[in-house]
Amino acid sequence: MQDRLFEQRLQDAEQWNEAAARQHRLCQTAFKRHARRLQQTSEQSGAAAEAAWKGLFASLAQLGTPDALLQAGADYATDAGQRALLTLDTLRKRGDIFISHEAAGAPPVLVYDYETVMDGADLARPCNYMLLQITPPAGVEVFDWKRPYVIIDPRAGHGSGIGGFKPDSQVGVALKDGHPVYFVAFRPMPEPGQTLADVTDAEAEFLREVHRRHAEAPRPVVVGNCQGGWATAILAATNPDLTGPIVLNGAPMAYWSGRLGQDPMRYSGGILGGVLPALVSSDLGNGVFDGADLVMNFETLNPGRTWFRKYYDLFATIDDGDTRFLEFEKWWGGFYLMNEAEIRWIVENLFVGNKLSRNEARLETGRPIDPKAIRAPVIVFASHGDNITPPQQALNWIVDTYSDEREIEICGQRIVYMVHEQVGHLGIFVSSSVARREHTQMASTLKTIEALPPGLYEMTIEDIVGKGHEKRFTVSFHKRRFSDIEAVGNDDRDEEFAFAAVARLSENIAEAYDTTLRPLVQAGVTARSAEVTRALHPLRLQRRLLASANPLMAGSRSMADQTRASRRPADPHNPFLTLERLWADTVEEGWNLVRDLRAMATEMTFLSLYASPMAAWFGADHARKRAHKPQTELRNLREVLAALDHTETGGYAEAVVRMLVLMADSRGTVRNDRLQRSTEVLSTHAPFEAIDPTARARLIHEQTLIAHFEPERGLLALPDLLKTPQERARALETVEYIVGAPEEMEPRTRQLVARMHEILSIPADAPLSGGKRNTGASRTKKASRTS
Repeated sequence: MQDRLFEQRLQDAEQWNEAAARQHRLCQTAFKRHARRLQQTSEQSGAAAEAAWKGLFASLAQLGTPDALLQAGADYATDAGQRALLTLDTLRKRGDIFISHEAAGAPPVLVYDYETVMDGADLARPCNYMLLQITPPAGVEVFDWKRPYVIIDPRAGHGSGIGGFKPDSQVGVALKDGHPVYFVAFRPMPEPGQTLADVTDAEAEFLREVHRRHAEAPRPVVVGNCQGGWATAILAATNPDLTGPIVLNGAPMAYWSGRLGQDPMRYSGGILGGVLPALVSSDLGNGVFDGADLVMNFETLNPGRTWFRKYYDLFATIDDGDTRFLEFEKWWGGFYLMNEAEIRWIVENLFVGNKLSRNEARLETGRPIDPKAIRAPVIVFASHGDNITPPQQALNWIVDTYSDEREIEICGQRIVYMVHEQVGHLGIFVSSSVARREHTQMASTLKTIEALPPGLYEMTIEDIVGKGHEKRFTVSFHKRRFSDIEAVGNDDRDEEFAFAAVARLSENIAEAYDTTLRPLVQAGVTARSAEVTRALHPLRLQRRLLASANPLMAGSRSMADQTRASRRPADPHNPFLTLERLWADTVEEGWNLVRDLRAMATEMTFLSLYASPMAAWFGADHARKRAHKPQTELRNLREVLAALDHTETGGYAEAVVRMLVLMADSRGTVRNDRLQRSTEVLSTHAPFEAIDPTARARLIHEQTLIAHFEPERGLLALPDLLKTPQERARALETVEYIVGAPEEMEPRTRQLVARMHEILSIPADAPLSGGKRNTGASRTKKASRTS
């Protein structure tokens, strides 16, 4: 007995030592990465500053005389003073726009006209969401029979409309291709008692209405931006029959994920006390959470940009106009509110609890949310330049939800992801270049993605010819494994256990607050005091103070008009302009240094507190991952066994699809042109054109399982499916048309084609279709053009 007790104590001590060693390793790795980044930033800044100073001295030397220097100083002083007045007037305009936008109910900032189709306030479970139909601009025609697009913008403190903020946008791409476009917008103030379950039910009703309006079209594409991405995933998981393909753009789905040594935003829950700040803010708002607090969090993430650089850029380029600045600020300064129940659910289930990817989230009692229940194809767009939703947060839910990529195939699911190298978070939704390239190719992909065999794919885009709007791209899909997703972050996710302690601590703090201080705080708040608190928020106050309503701004407009009439810009080579830019770069670099040091201190504090052995023990129950079936049991799942029972049964359709899947497996890559030809054949040619889309999806799913789990048996069974020489020749001709010319095939694919000819007793050089090889292909091309 004593020996067993001693062994147990020894094991406990070893585990404690291992936990302490892990914490030391994590802290050491994080510190080294932060230090390396600080060093690299310092070296880059030093080199840039050196070059700038050399340029300044060179321009000073060119002046030649003290009088020329004095004249340059006078010219600069006049120019800078005029630019300051014009910038101040722009900030006045921003304040006026802010006030008028709020007075109008903060409508969506879409650049397109629209009509309200449904209002969530009129539903049985009312909410502040609305369904808008975008009116195509002049010269653009949309077709009711084309698959509609439904875009869900993030409700993360700002208003809606970022997805249709510019002509080159998600909305613009879909309209240009002839698709009807709908937009899910929302009002600033939630309905009394509104919950996220009400919002999800309203969005489901919106999709039903879209389908009623376009009954002949496939189920709509649903695009979710940022926080609208997890909302889209929840909608598709709880209503799998309502959506077509879903697109998750910069959508955080696995909140504990990130890269050690960066992505500091994920640590804020542990540093600030979990859900407590949201509860206190909601109580001070009389049960309503102020979205301006979320916007403030975004601004503090990069203060050099949001608090200085964007204003300096406006000042420096004020002669180019202020339209872009004011358009963006109209959206950025449109602050929206949430009920306490909504923000609490978001924080506890997503931000802190990370329950969605672990299959522990419930929309409400009795309504679990399982991402594995999503049946629509999923496209995930992430970026390495996104410091709000890093690629790991956008992608790791896939690894957490499924046991491996084979289970994705068993479920009949198609998941396609794409990782941009540099675009920032807002650029995913706003950037015109992204809209013209990535979103355009996504729209093209959505036409053909359902013809892909089930599985996990990475989509790659390569520029090939042309420039600007005329640039053309080639798109391909590469079969991927979970190890490829894990390689995106270059980390082993070893620090994620620390967030479990934060989740448990957050629950404990919330429980203590609920039962002690909360009644006192709520008793001291009234509806009027909540309005005053919101009005005095710094982000609102700075806009109101610079608006025309402030008597101190009374002369701003007239002075700006006089300045424009007498504008005297300095010479671009004026050395004082060079000095100004040097000063601005120095100020921004100072802010960036503060930001980086703060991120370093935040992460080191977090790891010191929550990666400790004691914290690991404290959060152990909350650190459990979703249970998965062992990989050895996947083959024995009901779906697989049912498919394998049909290996020797079927006909022409089953044979063609099986051959295509086998060829795709031999390549590991599917080019978009091949996918388009496959879609063309599987949707417009007999016998596929007579097959219901749902039945066609089941057919592809079943043949995929056969090809993956019993490829040799499936190959040898082809003669059982194709009884006559004519059927066999026709099947081979169709497959070879889709795959392309022999010279475009990879060696393994050519070998597989030759083996198929051998198994089907059709010589490789035998004429097909009555002596004219690929006449069926030419008929297919003709059918494609006419359709």
